[in-house]
Amino acid sequence: MEKKRFNWKSRAVTNVKIDDSTTKEIVLDIKHRTEDYDSCNALVLPNQKRKTKNIDKKVTTTRLLSKKRRKLLEKVVERKKKKLQRATLLEDLAKVQVSPAELKQYVSLTSLQNKGLKRHFRELEKPIEKLKHKINDEEENDSIKAISSIKGSKKRRLAILDNAKQDETKSDPNIVGFESSDSSDEDNSDNEDKNEKYVSDSTAALNVINENIEINETQDEKHFMKDEKNLAKDEMNLTKDEMNLIKDEKNFAKDMENETNSAKTEKSEKSMKKIQQNTISKVCTPAVFVPVNRKPEIQAARLKLPVVGEEQIIVETINENPIVIITGETGSGKTTQVPQFLYEAGYAQSKMIGITEPRRVAAMSMSKRVAEELNLSEKEVSYLIRFEGNVTEETKIKFMTDGVLLKEVQSDFLLTKYSVIILDEAHERSVYTDILIGLLSRIVPLRNKRGNPLKLIIMSATLSVKEFVENTRLFKVKPPVIEVKSRQFSVKIHFNRRTNKDYVTEALRKTIKIHTRLPEGGILIFLTGQQEVHTVVRKLRKAFPLKKNKQFQVKKVDSEKDGVPSKETSNREDGEKEDSDDNFDDKEALRRNKQRQKKQVILPSINLDDYLVNPVDTHEDLINIQDDEDNLDEDEDEDEDVIDFKGLTSAQPLWVLPLYSLLPGHEQAKVFEPPPEGCRLCVVSTNVAETSLTIPNIRYVVDSGCCKTRLYDKVTGVSTYHISYVSKAAATQRAGRAGRTRPGHCYRLYSSAVYNNDFEEYSLSEIQRKPVDDLLLQMKAMNINKVVNFPFPTPPDIMQLRSAEERLTILGALEEPSKKQKETYCMKVTPLGRSIAAFPVSPRYGKMLALSHQYNLSMYTICMVAALSVQEVLIEALDMEGSTKSKWLQKRHYWAGTGNNLLLGDPMVLIRAIGTAEYAGSKGRLLSFCEENGLRHKAVVEIRKLRHQLTNEINLNVPELNLVIDPKMPLPTDTEAKLLRQIVLAGMADQVAKKVLPDEIKEDQDKTKWKRAYKTPKMEEPVFMHSSCVLRRTKPEWVVYQEVYETNKMYMRGVTAIEPEWLPKFAPLLCHLSEPLTDPPPRYDQGTGNIICRVSGTFGTAGWALPPMDIEHPLTVNGIKWFAYFFLEGQVCLKLKQFVPSLLTTPGSITKSWAKLIPRTQAIVQTLQSQGVMSKDKLVEVWASNKKFLLSDYQKWLPESAHAEVARLWPPS
Repeated sequence: MEKKRFNWKSRAVTNVKIDDSTTKEIVLDIKHRTEDYDSCNALVLPNQKRKTKNIDKKVTTTRLLSKKRRKLLEKVVERKKKKLQRATLLEDLAKVQVSPAELKQYVSLTSLQNKGLKRHFRELEKPIEKLKHKINDEEENDSIKAISSIKGSKKRRLAILDNAKQDETKSDPNIVGFESSDSSDEDNSDNEDKNEKYVSDSTAALNVINENIEINETQDEKHFMKDEKNLAKDEMNLTKDEMNLIKDEKNFAKDMENETNSAKTEKSEKSMKKIQQNTISKVCTPAVFVPVNRKPEIQAARLKLPVVGEEQIIVETINENPIVIITGETGSGKTTQVPQFLYEAGYAQSKMIGITEPRRVAAMSMSKRVAEELNLSEKEVSYLIRFEGNVTEETKIKFMTDGVLLKEVQSDFLLTKYSVIILDEAHERSVYTDILIGLLSRIVPLRNKRGNPLKLIIMSATLSVKEFVENTRLFKVKPPVIEVKSRQFSVKIHFNRRTNKDYVTEALRKTIKIHTRLPEGGILIFLTGQQEVHTVVRKLRKAFPLKKNKQFQVKKVDSEKDGVPSKETSNREDGEKEDSDDNFDDKEALRRNKQRQKKQVILPSINLDDYLVNPVDTHEDLINIQDDEDNLDEDEDEDEDVIDFKGLTSAQPLWVLPLYSLLPGHEQAKVFEPPPEGCRLCVVSTNVAETSLTIPNIRYVVDSGCCKTRLYDKVTGVSTYHISYVSKAAATQRAGRAGRTRPGHCYRLYSSAVYNNDFEEYSLSEIQRKPVDDLLLQMKAMNINKVVNFPFPTPPDIMQLRSAEERLTILGALEEPSKKQKETYCMKVTPLGRSIAAFPVSPRYGKMLALSHQYNLSMYTICMVAALSVQEVLIEALDMEGSTKSKWLQKRHYWAGTGNNLLLGDPMVLIRAIGTAEYAGSKGRLLSFCEENGLRHKAVVEIRKLRHQLTNEINLNVPELNLVIDPKMPLPTDTEAKLLRQIVLAGMADQVAKKVLPDEIKEDQDKTKWKRAYKTPKMEEPVFMHSSCVLRRTKPEWVVYQEVYETNKMYMRGVTAIEPEWLPKFAPLLCHLSEPLTDPPPRYDQGTGNIICRVSGTFGTAGWALPPMDIEHPLTVNGIKWFAYFFLEGQVCLKLKQFVPSLLTTPGSITKSWAKLIPRTQAIVQTLQSQGVMSKDKLVEVWASNKKFLLSDYQKWLPESAHAEVARLWPPS
């Protein structure tokens, strides 16, 4: 409340009414002289104080009655009227009520829809027929007793009615809600229908005889006994007139009226209504089954899978819950069988069943397998991956990668084409899978609200259920979890007593022991990288060669044909029980191996068909890995000698195969083929064999316990490959690879203490291990601005989001944030950002593609971006030996070229390599070309697919470009190479490095450490060019790089030389420029029509000094003054040059500090500033809409004699 002013009463202007009536009444005490008094003396003082009254002029306004308010008041009045008429409501309703006779002729709608008329009338007659037979039987048996006694008549009548009700409900095919309805009107009609069915047919024959009798159980017993006597008397005549009485509708209607008006009926109706309100009717849907004609052998194989035994539980749980989680280790059959369960349950009748896989190979292979098992064509069970697919309009089951589904969400958010979405391999926690789980947790409830339900199934081999079930932010209602048994056979785990750091050598030793000592069965070895895989493969092939043992294979085959097992087979089992691993070493293995060659034990022939059960290996049949310390030391000293021993070559040969992700597809397929006869399969793999691929007939697993993980620095973005222990879940996955067809064994090359103490339960999700730039941009493009609030299963770190937003802002994909937006992480995407998000590549490469069409460089940029997006295109020449190494290095320096082509650096090598490979592919020599020139064939094929995809994407957005993949693509010219360097800088603006000059090295620093070093803005440590970089000899001062990775040093990969004067144009947010220098003064560029000035400045947070450079003058008042100066000089418009001598004031005065004192100077500057004109293009644009623009201001600078001539040629463009 406001404080009142001083003396507010006096200040207030009010209308005062003065009442002087009491003051004029003068009372005089002159009773004896009243006749002499008159009232003319006005000076008489009043005897009372006058009365005053303030009059407030209040203006009363009548409030307008709105339409909404009027309707509300009318309803209130109507309710009051209805309350007054409530007493006569029942009487009024009775007047318009349908008569019971007419009501009986109606049939309820639900009965008509569910049963049909014929069945309805047929079931309506059943209780009556039963009633007649029942009464006839009772009359024959109890005719004499019925005349004299009414004992039990009521019980008999009620029992007959109850039986009729039970028969009626038994014949009803629906479980719940045959006559149920939600509205009160339908409840009344249903109650009347039930009365007709269950009550009227039996009571009509008993009650119509005496129309005046009213059955009321609340009456006293005497009255009830009278009624019962009357009923008993008339029961004798029931059989004679039964049919006539049933057909008499009038008597039946009167009886029903009396019965429904009784007190008991009213009470029963009230109780029934309460029961219906308290009970929830269960919605029953008919069961759907789609028949499938499977082959007998496929059906037999399916029945062996553990998940098939859980089919009913899985389908019922999916039917009853919108979101379901299914866990079960690899081999349980989740991926192939759950889509088939849903197909047979009818989920693919109107919509598709979608299954996502994190890998393209899995999507393709699973599609073919499911199509084969369902006996359907590829048109109905299809796949869609990044570069190819066979999806048609007839597709019922669709396998795809998670990135493909995420693209579909951007165009169809509710995924209306799908009835079920299955997210497979969720335990791998890929970035796209995590995003899809968050999106689908919101899409599923939206679809359910709209009456178009969508089912979500999350399947995983080993899943941290807590992150999903207990994450209330992700799922408000906990989804049910179904655990499926994984293996058919047990797998025994063996730990080492001691953990050897040299796990590669330890893996070799263990494999030799398994191969020379244990029964048949494939061996799977888990290592960390490609180089280790090849090392072990080479040594095992040398130890157990295949070519030298052809004679062994022939002998073995012949002996087995004759019923005599080979020496290896016959003697292997003799020593198994005797030998333990505690006293086993490699010399002992050689000695026993020689003894086995000398002996030949002939065993009786055994028919294996007589034995139906696979034998279970006992602990004595296996090698115990726990070696004594003495034996371990001895083994380590003799590892190399063991492989060279000639005694091992006479053992059974090993079919050794490598397996890793970069291996060509035809080489990967070999692990699924059976080994040559007489050989044992041995697969040496990276962690790609954990879950992605199931190799058949693997019995022994050798687990190193390590994996190579790519780690990224959250701030600098430096990547490094770090060898660390796998998680316990991954170790369980590796062990699960053994024992698919028989009991298996897993030999872990680490101790149980290391396993319990150093192994994490689950590995970090991918979203927490890598930069989230592309993830953030994709979500911003989907209008999810507050990514920090998105329901991730495991949210990324705040530092990751902050760094990603900074990088995207530098690229121009996000708007420059305000202070509030920076704190809440809700910056919006720019139009350029939406264009970048349309390309299926990193945002950096997306910007390069978005800028490439400006100078018709799309063909080269697509080739360069595709090559940069695929890892390890060029095989490292340093790993090769001899002439091959020098040949490959020489070839790559030749591809780099000279001039700007050379300065383009490593991207230029990739452009030439891919272009030449494309030409070789058109001639059918692609594979040989790749082998000769050190290109990875699989990478070249993938680049070609990506080029096709990017070309199609650009052609859709810019049809006039009409891009194609030309096998004879010409080399870029020197000018085009320079523009390509600028395009690379535009995409890598925040990844600039500067050469460390000798004078910049401090005295206390190691000069050898900083030799040939570069420094980056965010790292204190120096970075270096790799020895394979083509710019290593050139040593440019300023470069950009694709990435920095760490080994023994920090190395840059994908290096391109740049010019420092390009930085203000392509990285303006990172440059801090000074004001335009006065010496030299700004100049006008006739070619571009802009004002050019010279500035100095620094770059990045490190403040690297930039050399003085010429840039376009920023849009300021001083810049507009300089433009006005060049306009008056006639340099902007040459037609005005003839008027320069006639100017009243020299144009140079406009740039002086005292120019404001001259009115004509101020006028022309203000006019140009009002339209933001500081270039010729902008001036022409303004003249197009206003031809008289700047005319009057220019005429002020000329004498009046020249005004008319200037007006004639205006505008002088």
